Amino acid sequence: MENKSLEQIIESRLEKLKKIRDLGINPYPYEFKCSHTTSEVTEDIVDKKVSVAGRVMSLRNMGKAAFTNIQDESGRVQLYIAKDDVGDDSYNLFKLIDIGDHIGVSGKVFITKTGAVTIKVKTLTLLSKNLRPIPDVKEKDGEKYNLVSDKEFRYRKRYLDLIINPETKENYVKRFKIVNSIREFLNTNGYIEVETPVLQPVYGGANAKPFKTFHNALDQEFYLRIATELYLKQLIVGGFEKVYEMSKDFRNEGIDRSHNPEFTMLEFYQAYADYNFMMDFVEKMFKKVANDLNMKTISWDGHKINLSKKFARKSMDELIQEHTGESVDLSDIKAVLNLCKQLDLKVKKSDGLAKMIDEIMRRKIEPNLINPTYVINHPVEISPLAKINRDGDKNFTERFELFIAGMEFANGFSELNDPIDQRNRFEDQSKKREDGDENAFPVDENFLEAIETGMPPTAGVGIGIDRLAMLFIDTRWIRDAILFPTLKSLK
Repeated sequence: MENKSLEQIIESRLEKLKKIRDLGINPYPYEFKCSHTTSEVTEDIVDKKVSVAGRVMSLRNMGKAAFTNIQDESGRVQLYIAKDDVGDDSYNLFKLIDIGDHIGVSGKVFITKTGAVTIKVKTLTLLSKNLRPIPDVKEKDGEKYNLVSDKEFRYRKRYLDLIINPETKENYVKRFKIVNSIREFLNTNGYIEVETPVLQPVYGGANAKPFKTFHNALDQEFYLRIATELYLKQLIVGGFEKVYEMSKDFRNEGIDRSHNPEFTMLEFYQAYADYNFMMDFVEKMFKKVANDLNMKTISWDGHKINLSKKFARKSMDELIQEHTGESVDLSDIKAVLNLCKQLDLKVKKSDGLAKMIDEIMRRKIEPNLINPTYVINHPVEISPLAKINRDGDKNFTERFELFIAGMEFANGFSELNDPIDQRNRFEDQSKKREDGDENAFPVDENFLEAIETGMPPTAGVGIGIDRLAMLFIDTRWIRDAILFPTLKSLK
């Protein structure tokens, strides 16, 4: 068969479109009533009349008859279309059908000599004429060929990815189930779902660089939120005792396999609780999600991860000793600097204690945390919204991060509700920002006024939904967990 250019294919289909209109047929009608989905057309309903609709995925013409497969949301079914059955007008229309068109058919179900469940078409309706071809996919013995396999192409043309690779859709159905499971868990435990502003006059709640925008009517600069934390805690001040938000957050930072500038974050806060309570609570949540998906054991990047077991809880110094063989006092900057040099990490004393500890954890420890592990007690310098340890070293906070498969999935702490301490921490962040740290956030007077009004003891958690989806669909790339990831323009 002659290979045609894209322009020639589109021109040919435009000609067919004209011929269809000349036949007095609307190629883009308003509706079609289906009695069944394609997956419901089985051998159990042989000889029964059905009406189904879907996209044409294959065509085998045999003169006055043809076999074709159509695909809907649930799967595929084979059609047998014969001129004697549908009549001259409908068969003439069928000859103008291409792969990629949507059609609706009615007819009786039968089994072919090869054992294929098939619909013997009696009536045919064109529902949408395809002008731009979809990638050609051939099947033989259940195997597919010429798949859309280039990931960059699939991200940019997600609709084609969904058409050609049904397993892609299954990943996003699974993501939908994850979100539903979490909402059900929180709602059942008395939480109220709320909404907070996306446009914020002062950004905060995380160490991240924001996106800026400008509101013309107010003549004011705003930021796209980097977190919902400060607004949700204002609701705790106001008398809500259990709140959560499933939000779109935005951070103007780099893109890599586990970071996308636009991402979905779950944050929830509970009054009169601490980080110990929240570690138990998050563990129950993750186990419920795994149970609802029937995935208590997860296969991820070659690892078998059992979510039904007790999640480990280990301090940073414990993990450093376990994975480097070195025991170090994390309050001693000189000792930590020497350890960094032993581990060939590029740090200097002026970086500060917290940054050095963070570098050790990020480079040498976190990638090895495959089974669920709470990393507890983080430096106060990088935890500006967390309470200091009630019992241990005051340079560290009651903060945890949950790691699974070498990635962080949850970040939580006993929330700082001392307004004096909080102001001091904000001012420290503001100084860092003035010194060039773009990830430090400014003083938020509105939030400080709120907690000066009085915030009860509170615990809060943030969980990355995209990363949670990555875990359950077994991918190392966040773009596979987001339907429309952020991509650089080709122009």
